[in-house]
Amino acid sequence: MNKPGLHLLRAAVWIAALLVPLALAALTGVLVVRGAGALDVDLFFGGVPALAAITGRIPVWDGIWPACAGTVSLLALTMLLALGPGIGCGIYLATCAPTRIKAVLGFAIDLLAGIPSIVMGLFGFTMLLLLRRTIAPQASASLLLAACCLALLVLPVLVSTTRAALEALPLRLHLTGAALGLGKWQTIRHILLPSSARGILGGVLLAAGRAAEDTAVIMLTGAVANAGLPAGITSRFEALPFSIFYRSSQYRDALELQQGFATTLVLLTLSLALLAGASKLQRTLEQRWQGTRENY
Repeated sequence: MNKPGLHLLRAAVWIAALLVPLALAALTGVLVVRGAGALDVDLFFGGVPALAAITGRIPVWDGIWPACAGTVSLLALTMLLALGPGIGCGIYLATCAPTRIKAVLGFAIDLLAGIPSIVMGLFGFTMLLLLRRTIAPQASASLLLAACCLALLVLPVLVSTTRAALEALPLRLHLTGAALGLGKWQTIRHILLPSSARGILGGVLLAAGRAAEDTAVIMLTGAVANAGLPAGITSRFEALPFSIFYRSSQYRDALELQQGFATTLVLLTLSLALLAGASKLQRTLEQRWQGTRENY
């Protein structure tokens, strides 16, 4: 490549690198300017005393506290459903799977990761209709149905990060297990999993962040505008992403629109906290094993 071409390439790379922080700054700036003024106690509890609202003694209809509780409940149930299959499949792919099965499963995971969330929501809605026409005529959209669909949505993240964390371990850890007389599963249980725990936990946090921000799935599977605090896994619920959508599309005055932006800041703070935790854990793991490789 000639010299003008190199200069042009360098300029394009610099511009591309600047676009990311500029876009992030613009997005954050708009949200802060439009929503920071409504970040107060009334946004969460809508005039209800905080203690009475938190304990559920007085229902909250004008605040986002039920949506916060619904989001946390949804996250907990989603991760409960997804953790076992996701981490288990990742362990199998990294340590036990034959080459052909590894390729087939890897392709299936890639396909699942590429499915849009709205399609996953439609899948959950179709399953609900099927249940109503067959074995469960009283079935309805609920927290459990939404969590099942979200678990499918975040499954590829858990599988991929678990597999990557295990495959990034140095070969000598595998040999250490054999040298100590440990079997394959004993080596996985006592050496490989503890050594990759931070990377796996980082994947768990990434998956939780992905589940916390999704709207399309829960719109079709159980989220509503005014359900109050979650009454159980078979009940409808409120969630922050749906609350943002509802307030922004159905607002009656400027204050309600401002509260929609403020709710966005609350959800963004939750997602950023999860992603920051995941990033920190992943960097720690990489630095740890980079040092190990150099010593090795």
